[in-house]
Amino acid sequence: MRVVGLTGGISSGKSTVSSLFKSAGVPLVDADIVARNVVQKGTGGWKKIVKAFGNDILLENGEIDRARLGQIVFTDPVKCKLLNRLLAPHISFGIFWEVLKLWVNGCTVVVDIPLLFETKMDQWTHPVIVVWVDPKTQIERLMSRDGCSEEQAQNRINAQLALDWKKSEADIVINNSGSLGDTKEQFHEVLKQVVGPLTWKEHMLSRDGLLSIVLCTTAGVLLAQKNLL
Repeated sequence: MRVVGLTGGISSGKSTVSSLFKSAGVPLVDADIVARNVVQKGTGGWKKIVKAFGNDILLENGEIDRARLGQIVFTDPVKCKLLNRLLAPHISFGIFWEVLKLWVNGCTVVVDIPLLFETKMDQWTHPVIVVWVDPKTQIERLMSRDGCSEEQAQNRINAQLALDWKKSEADIVINNSGSLGDTKEQFHEVLKQVVGPLTWKEHMLSRDGLLSIVLCTTAGVLLAQKNLL
């Protein structure tokens, strides 16, 4: 099985590339969806957040006000790290469970994780794809998307690991600074690598590979028992 890591930065265009993988029929686990599920009212993640940040971050229906919580953590690096630390175990388990369900089908999986490096999950994915954008374009897109000021946009960008550093750690980089057509052209080349033949190691970790190991081991044990009789 091949588990591909997909990450980027805020307004880098990661969601665009994620959608392209979905359109190409590649199974994808979206960490943002998992994250929303683990903080629903009454869950363990929800209880941890309320305990740490208070009832002020709750909506009238008891659900977490994601916009309000975002304002808090994006302007306070300490609280941002606290939130990541509280939710990391819940999100990691949720992602693992989704990947496991797809592993049963023996397919290549793309895992879309904004905090891929921060949660050390890059160690469990290969190749790692980083969607990169130049700083000027990133700020402009964020300001346009969220209607925020340049200072607010920069604060949100600074709250994350530097995108240039992520780029340096990537196996594959998609430059999303240009047009959508440019990004799609790069994506099609990347797709060829992602859906290509599995390596020997990847095959051994796949459903079929493990089944082969079990069958070979069983056959070897039966043969050894027969020779001993």
